[in-house]
Amino acid sequence: MAALKNRNKNTSPPPKKTIQFVFWTLFFIVIISLFIVSWQLIESNVKKTGLLDRLFNREAARTESPSEIPVPLEIGPGVPSPGQAEDGLPIGPTEPAPEPADEFTLTGDEAPEPQSLTETKPAAPPVTPAPPAVQSRDRALYFIRVDGDGTILRTSVNRTVTLSDSPLEDVLRLLLQGPTAAEKARGLITLIPPGTKFLRAEVRGSTVYISFSEDFQFNTYGVEGYVGQLRQVVWTATEFSNVKDVQILIEGRRVDYLGEGINIGSPLDRDAF
Repeated sequence: MAALKNRNKNTSPPPKKTIQFVFWTLFFIVIISLFIVSWQLIESNVKKTGLLDRLFNREAARTESPSEIPVPLEIGPGVPSPGQAEDGLPIGPTEPAPEPADEFTLTGDEAPEPQSLTETKPAAPPVTPAPPAVQSRDRALYFIRVDGDGTILRTSVNRTVTLSDSPLEDVLRLLLQGPTAAEKARGLITLIPPGTKFLRAEVRGSTVYISFSEDFQFNTYGVEGYVGQLRQVVWTATEFSNVKDVQILIEGRRVDYLGEGINIGSPLDRDAF
Protein backbone atom coordinates (compact mmCIF):
# COMPACT_ATOMS: atom_id res chain seq x y z
CA MET A 1 0.00 0.00 0.00
CA ALA A 2 2.84 2.25 0.84
CA ALA A 3 4.44 1.60 -2.54
CA LEU A 4 1.22 2.28 -4.33
CA LYS A 5 0.86 5.55 -2.52
CA ASN A 6 4.32 6.57 -3.46
CA ARG A 7 3.68 5.73 -7.10
CA ASN A 8 0.57 7.79 -7.12
CA LYS A 9 2.53 10.68 -5.76
CA ASN A 10 5.13 10.40 -8.51
CA THR A 11 2.58 10.31 -11.39
CA SER A 12 0.87 13.50 -10.38
CA PRO A 13 0.16 15.98 -13.24
CA PRO A 14 2.91 18.59 -14.19
CA PRO A 15 2.67 21.90 -12.58
CA LYS A 16 0.89 24.76 -14.38
CA LYS A 17 4.03 26.94 -14.69
CA THR A 18 5.80 24.41 -16.91
CA ILE A 19 2.97 24.44 -19.43
CA GLN A 20 3.03 28.21 -19.60
CA PHE A 21 6.78 28.26 -20.17
CA VAL A 22 6.53 25.82 -23.06
CA PHE A 23 3.67 27.79 -24.59
CA TRP A 24 5.45 31.11 -24.51
CA THR A 25 8.63 29.56 -25.84
CA LEU A 26 6.83 28.16 -28.85
CA PHE A 27 5.04 31.47 -29.33
CA PHE A 28 8.27 33.43 -29.45
CA ILE A 29 9.81 30.95 -31.83
CA VAL A 30 6.85 31.35 -34.20
CA ILE A 31 6.98 35.15 -33.90
CA ILE A 32 10.72 35.26 -34.61
CA SER A 33 10.29 32.97 -37.61
CA LEU A 34 7.53 35.18 -38.98
CA PHE A 35 9.67 38.27 -38.37
CA ILE A 36 12.62 36.79 -40.22
CA VAL A 37 10.43 35.88 -43.20
CA SER A 38 8.71 39.26 -43.13
CA TRP A 39 12.05 41.10 -42.86
CA GLN A 40 13.33 39.47 -46.00
CA LEU A 41 10.16 40.53 -47.84
CA ILE A 42 10.39 44.07 -46.45
CA GLU A 43 14.06 44.37 -47.40
CA SER A 44 13.31 43.14 -50.92
CA ASN A 45 10.47 45.66 -51.35
CA VAL A 46 12.61 48.51 -50.01
CA LYS A 47 15.36 47.72 -52.49
CA LYS A 48 12.88 47.53 -55.35
CA THR A 49 11.21 50.85 -54.53
CA GLY A 50 14.45 52.67 -53.59
CA LEU A 51 12.79 54.08 -50.49
CA LEU A 52 16.01 54.31 -48.51
CA ASP A 53 17.86 55.98 -51.42
CA ARG A 54 15.19 58.65 -51.74
CA LEU A 55 15.18 59.27 -48.01
CA PHE A 56 18.97 59.59 -47.87
CA ASN A 57 19.07 61.78 -51.01
CA ARG A 58 16.53 64.17 -49.55
CA GLU A 59 18.44 64.34 -46.30
CA ALA A 60 21.70 65.04 -48.16
CA ALA A 61 20.00 67.72 -50.27
CA ARG A 62 18.87 69.51 -47.08
CA THR A 63 22.37 69.58 -45.65
CA GLU A 64 24.07 70.83 -48.85
CA SER A 65 24.91 74.51 -49.12
CA PRO A 66 23.14 76.57 -51.82
CA SER A 67 26.41 77.01 -53.80
CA GLU A 68 26.89 73.23 -54.08
CA ILE A 69 23.35 72.36 -55.28
CA PRO A 70 23.66 71.02 -58.84
CA VAL A 71 21.75 72.93 -61.49
CA PRO A 72 19.01 70.72 -62.94
CA LEU A 73 19.11 70.11 -66.64
CA GLU A 74 16.16 71.18 -68.74
CA ILE A 75 14.84 68.11 -70.43
CA GLY A 76 12.04 68.09 -72.89
CA PRO A 77 8.86 66.18 -72.37
CA GLY A 78 9.05 62.49 -72.80
CA VAL A 79 12.79 62.30 -72.09
CA PRO A 80 13.74 60.84 -68.68
CA SER A 81 16.02 63.00 -66.61
CA PRO A 82 19.45 61.73 -65.66
CA GLY A 83 19.28 59.38 -62.70
CA GLN A 84 15.67 58.29 -63.40
CA ALA A 85 14.25 55.41 -65.35
CA GLU A 86 11.36 55.76 -67.73
CA ASP A 87 8.82 54.96 -64.94
CA GLY A 88 10.03 57.95 -62.88
CA LEU A 89 12.00 55.96 -60.32
CA PRO A 90 15.65 56.88 -59.71
CA ILE A 91 18.12 54.48 -61.24
CA GLY A 92 20.60 54.77 -58.42
CA PRO A 93 22.46 57.20 -56.21
CA THR A 94 23.60 60.29 -58.02
CA GLU A 95 27.39 60.45 -58.30
CA PRO A 96 28.84 63.67 -56.93
CA ALA A 97 30.31 66.01 -59.51
CA PRO A 98 34.13 65.99 -59.62
CA GLU A 99 35.70 68.80 -57.69
CA PRO A 100 37.22 71.53 -59.88
CA ALA A 101 40.98 71.45 -60.22
CA ASP A 102 42.89 73.84 -58.07
CA GLU A 103 43.50 77.11 -59.83
CA PHE A 104 47.11 78.12 -60.28
CA THR A 105 48.83 81.18 -61.64
CA LEU A 106 51.89 81.15 -63.88
CA THR A 107 54.65 83.23 -62.42
CA GLY A 108 58.18 84.07 -63.45
CA ASP A 109 59.45 82.31 -66.56
CA GLU A 110 56.27 80.22 -66.90
CA ALA A 111 53.99 83.20 -67.58
CA PRO A 112 53.72 83.89 -71.34
CA GLU A 113 54.77 87.32 -72.40
CA PRO A 114 52.05 89.46 -73.93
CA GLN A 115 52.35 89.60 -77.67
CA SER A 116 52.36 93.01 -79.19
CA LEU A 117 50.20 93.44 -82.22
CA THR A 118 52.37 95.09 -84.82
CA GLU A 119 51.45 95.76 -88.39
CA THR A 120 53.34 93.45 -90.71
CA LYS A 121 54.85 95.35 -93.55
CA PRO A 122 54.57 93.73 -96.97
CA ALA A 123 57.75 92.09 -98.09
CA ALA A 124 59.73 94.06 -100.58
CA PRO A 125 59.63 92.61 -104.08
CA PRO A 126 62.70 90.53 -104.88
CA VAL A 127 65.37 92.50 -106.58
CA THR A 128 66.39 90.89 -109.83
CA PRO A 129 70.15 91.09 -110.08
CA ALA A 130 71.38 92.88 -113.12
CA PRO A 131 72.87 90.58 -115.74
CA PRO A 132 76.63 90.61 -115.74
CA ALA A 133 78.20 93.00 -118.16
CA VAL A 134 79.14 91.39 -121.43
CA GLN A 135 82.89 91.22 -121.70
CA SER A 136 84.47 91.74 -125.08
CA ARG A 137 87.86 92.15 -126.66
CA ASP A 138 89.25 93.59 -129.87
CA ARG A 139 90.58 91.02 -132.31
CA ALA A 140 92.53 91.56 -135.54
CA LEU A 141 91.14 90.20 -138.80
CA TYR A 142 93.01 90.32 -142.10
CA PHE A 143 91.47 91.31 -145.42
CA ILE A 144 92.90 92.24 -148.84
CA ARG A 145 93.32 95.62 -150.46
CA VAL A 146 94.36 95.94 -154.11
CA ASP A 147 96.70 98.84 -154.75
CA GLY A 148 96.43 101.15 -157.75
CA ASP A 149 99.11 99.23 -159.64
CA GLY A 150 97.40 95.88 -158.94
CA THR A 151 99.53 94.89 -155.96
CA ILE A 152 97.68 92.72 -153.42
CA LEU A 153 98.18 93.99 -149.88
CA ARG A 154 97.00 92.41 -146.65
CA THR A 155 95.25 94.83 -144.28
CA SER A 156 94.21 94.23 -140.65
CA VAL A 157 91.03 95.56 -139.06
CA ASN A 158 89.95 95.41 -135.43
CA ARG A 159 86.65 93.79 -134.54
CA THR A 160 85.07 93.80 -131.07
CA VAL A 161 84.42 90.15 -130.22
CA THR A 162 82.46 88.89 -127.23
CA LEU A 163 84.59 86.72 -124.99
CA SER A 164 83.77 83.02 -125.12
CA ASP A 165 85.36 79.63 -124.60
CA SER A 166 86.37 79.41 -128.29
CA PRO A 167 87.65 82.85 -129.36
CA LEU A 168 89.66 81.47 -132.32
CA GLU A 169 86.57 79.86 -133.83
CA ASP A 170 84.59 83.09 -133.32
CA VAL A 171 87.26 85.09 -135.17
CA LEU A 172 87.41 82.61 -138.09
CA ARG A 173 83.63 82.76 -138.52
CA LEU A 174 83.81 86.57 -138.65
CA LEU A 175 86.60 86.31 -141.22
CA LEU A 176 84.44 84.16 -143.51
CA GLN A 177 81.64 86.75 -143.30
CA GLY A 178 83.87 89.22 -145.12
CA PRO A 179 84.38 92.96 -144.59
CA THR A 180 81.62 95.22 -143.30
CA ALA A 181 80.06 97.99 -145.40
CA ALA A 182 82.36 100.56 -143.81
CA GLU A 183 85.38 98.37 -144.52
CA LYS A 184 84.33 97.85 -148.11
CA ALA A 185 84.11 101.63 -148.46
CA ARG A 186 87.79 101.67 -147.56
CA GLY A 187 88.54 99.30 -150.44
CA LEU A 188 88.83 96.08 -148.40
CA ILE A 189 87.83 92.76 -149.96
CA THR A 190 88.17 89.06 -149.13
CA LEU A 191 89.74 86.46 -151.42
CA ILE A 192 88.30 83.47 -149.56
CA PRO A 193 85.96 81.72 -152.03
CA PRO A 194 82.27 82.49 -151.40
CA GLY A 195 80.30 79.62 -149.84
CA THR A 196 83.28 78.42 -147.82
CA LYS A 197 82.20 77.08 -144.43
CA PHE A 198 84.28 76.81 -141.30
CA LEU A 199 83.97 73.29 -139.84
CA ARG A 200 86.27 73.09 -136.82
CA ALA A 201 89.57 74.17 -135.30
CA GLU A 202 91.86 72.27 -132.94
CA VAL A 203 95.09 73.47 -131.39
CA ARG A 204 97.84 70.88 -130.98
CA GLY A 205 100.92 72.36 -129.40
CA SER A 206 101.62 75.58 -131.33
CA THR A 207 99.82 74.40 -134.49
CA VAL A 208 96.14 74.94 -135.13
CA TYR A 209 94.35 72.52 -137.46
CA ILE A 210 91.57 74.35 -139.32
CA SER A 211 89.05 72.42 -141.40
CA PHE A 212 87.06 74.11 -144.19
CA SER A 213 84.47 72.84 -146.63
CA GLU A 214 85.44 71.86 -150.21
CA ASP A 215 84.57 75.35 -151.48
CA PHE A 216 87.88 76.52 -150.01
CA GLN A 217 89.69 74.68 -152.87
CA PHE A 218 88.24 76.73 -155.73
CA ASN A 219 89.35 80.32 -156.24
CA THR A 220 88.46 82.22 -159.42
CA TYR A 221 91.37 84.66 -159.03
CA GLY A 222 94.04 82.08 -159.82
CA VAL A 223 97.34 81.73 -157.96
CA GLU A 224 97.18 85.22 -156.48
CA GLY A 225 93.69 84.43 -155.19
CA TYR A 226 94.88 81.19 -153.47
CA VAL A 227 97.85 82.97 -151.92
CA GLY A 228 95.62 85.80 -150.76
CA GLN A 229 93.04 83.51 -149.06
CA LEU A 230 95.77 81.50 -147.30
CA ARG A 231 97.42 84.71 -146.14
CA GLN A 232 94.11 85.93 -144.62
CA VAL A 233 93.62 82.67 -142.67
CA VAL A 234 97.23 82.25 -141.48
CA TRP A 235 97.72 85.84 -140.34
CA THR A 236 94.34 85.98 -138.59
CA ALA A 237 94.94 82.66 -136.71
CA THR A 238 98.49 83.51 -135.67
CA GLU A 239 97.27 86.68 -133.95
CA PHE A 240 96.74 84.39 -130.96
CA SER A 241 99.90 84.08 -128.89
CA ASN A 242 99.71 80.29 -128.58
CA VAL A 243 99.47 79.71 -132.36
CA LYS A 244 102.64 79.74 -134.49
CA ASP A 245 101.48 78.03 -137.69
CA VAL A 246 98.34 76.67 -139.39
CA GLN A 247 97.56 73.31 -140.97
CA ILE A 248 94.77 73.60 -143.57
CA LEU A 249 92.31 70.67 -143.80
CA ILE A 250 89.54 70.12 -146.34
CA GLU A 251 86.51 68.36 -144.85
CA GLY A 252 88.77 67.19 -142.02
CA ARG A 253 91.38 65.65 -144.38
CA ARG A 254 94.92 66.81 -145.17
CA VAL A 255 95.37 67.87 -148.81
CA ASP A 256 98.84 68.32 -150.33
CA TYR A 257 98.01 71.00 -152.86
CA LEU A 258 95.47 73.73 -153.24
CA GLY A 259 94.33 74.76 -156.72
CA GLU A 260 97.23 75.32 -159.11
CA GLY A 261 100.05 73.76 -157.11
CA ILE A 262 99.92 75.74 -153.86
CA ASN A 263 101.42 73.41 -151.23
CA ILE A 264 99.26 73.06 -148.09
CA GLY A 265 100.43 69.56 -147.07
CA SER A 266 102.41 70.97 -144.10
CA PRO A 267 101.75 73.73 -141.57
CA LEU A 268 102.07 77.31 -142.85
CA ASP A 269 103.38 80.25 -140.86
CA ARG A 270 103.61 83.96 -141.64
CA ASP A 271 107.00 83.57 -143.30
CA ALA A 272 105.48 81.30 -145.96
CA PHE A 273 104.08 84.34 -147.79
